[in-house]
Amino acid sequence: MEWITAENVIALGTALLGVLVSVGVVWLDRFSPQRKRLGYRVQLNTPLHREENQDREVMTVREGEVVGMAPPANGSTLVLLRIENDRDLDISSDDYGASTEPHGLRITFGDRTVQGVVATVPAGWVSVRDDLERAPKLGRSGSAVLVPKVALDRGQYFKLLVQLSGGVADRDVKVDGSLQGGAIRRNRSTTPDEKAARFSPTSRAVTVVLTLCVIALAAIIVRERTPPPIGCATGTLTVTGSTAFAPVVREVKKQYEKDCAGATIILDPHGSTSGIRALADAGAGAEQGKGSPAVIALSDGRKPGGFPQLRESTVAVSLFALVLNDDIPVDNLTLDQIRRVYRGEITNWSQLVPGVDRPVLLISRDANSGTREVFQRRVLERNEPANSSLDCVNVDDTESKVIRCELDSTDRVLTTVAKLPGAIGYADLRSVGGHPGLHKVAIDGREPVLEKMSGPGYPYREIEYAYTWGAPPADSLTSSFLGYLTRGRGQDVIGTQGHLPCATPKGLKICGDG
Repeated sequence: MEWITAENVIALGTALLGVLVSVGVVWLDRFSPQRKRLGYRVQLNTPLHREENQDREVMTVREGEVVGMAPPANGSTLVLLRIENDRDLDISSDDYGASTEPHGLRITFGDRTVQGVVATVPAGWVSVRDDLERAPKLGRSGSAVLVPKVALDRGQYFKLLVQLSGGVADRDVKVDGSLQGGAIRRNRSTTPDEKAARFSPTSRAVTVVLTLCVIALAAIIVRERTPPPIGCATGTLTVTGSTAFAPVVREVKKQYEKDCAGATIILDPHGSTSGIRALADAGAGAEQGKGSPAVIALSDGRKPGGFPQLRESTVAVSLFALVLNDDIPVDNLTLDQIRRVYRGEITNWSQLVPGVDRPVLLISRDANSGTREVFQRRVLERNEPANSSLDCVNVDDTESKVIRCELDSTDRVLTTVAKLPGAIGYADLRSVGGHPGLHKVAIDGREPVLEKMSGPGYPYREIEYAYTWGAPPADSLTSSFLGYLTRGRGQDVIGTQGHLPCATPKGLKICGDG
């Protein structure tokens, strides 16, 4: 079976181990008999220093009563012990074993002599205090403190302040005794009065096992090469067409070549119409025996008529914007005003903005531009006027109503509009940012904002289409890259580049409406 590999077996075994450990812990917590446990911990271990002529006693307080201890001698040590019930089951005086009869516990401090001992009990725990005072009472014998059989309910504790003849290491503090149905264990926390740590050895073991499981699985994941989202293919592919969409394709190309070793994507944008023609020429050559062309043409809007062999796929929704030189204080134009400007009926901005005496300069794209084709179809609903200027400032055609020039790139259009007072042009929305000296113009009060795009709305927008010569073979680089662009990770890149992917719910509706 194909799935039985060393990596899969390790991963499955690790996962099962984690499940079994978790189930075992649940069984222990829910169904196994709980054990009682008496815990103890050293909270203070400090030497005492008696100054010369000092005869005062060391004092402590219990329930508001001052209890005396022997005056400290140089070399004496105070040790504070906390004895606690750190499980959910109550401990009764009958639970103590017979090993330390008649007392319940025997606490020793190595070879140090116990000079005094005082018990402190939190206010309100009368039964604990009574057990400490009931015979046989709390006492001392040589190097040992003898503790009565004290009943402790869940969460209860008492403390012992012990004065020793000399210094003692924490490790030398020993508690002897036994507990029926339970155990006596040392706790390591030294903090004063909160509950004992609940991170039991079982919990620590479970944590270690599950951590190792996670590390093992992570190692397998890192070792495994993440498969591409859609099957990779090798070879060389040319992507041509839209210059407005070229920055997006450039990023998708980088990501695809990173995911799919052995693939080379050549980006050759010359405008939407030019790209369609290049694809058609490559397809015609393929029909003459040269094989299926490894070419994809991207177009701002649907292809022109006359290319029935081309097969289209929707990619994204792109927004475009009118841009105006900052010298003209206009932030909004109606569709009627825009059309009058481009028909040559408005030749000076003073006709729209009194006091602004600037000739209208139309900075346009060449005939191969998809951005221009979208502008004509979606905004003007007619072709732009003829080219009348080579330098975008002086009229070369004296019969023209308006000064209009054509440039071969979006960047040149934006640079020229920003430089010439009175200039107006258009570009894809993503390219407009970062060009000082110009500003976007709303159309009929609607601004080019991707997040607000829905229904009819803002008119200067278009669907980006990808065209191939017929249906490319399923195992070809053309088919693989097309799928990557329209359905795979390329859609994520499209979103980050300021376009609306057609694969998203909103994009699907707009792209479906055409």
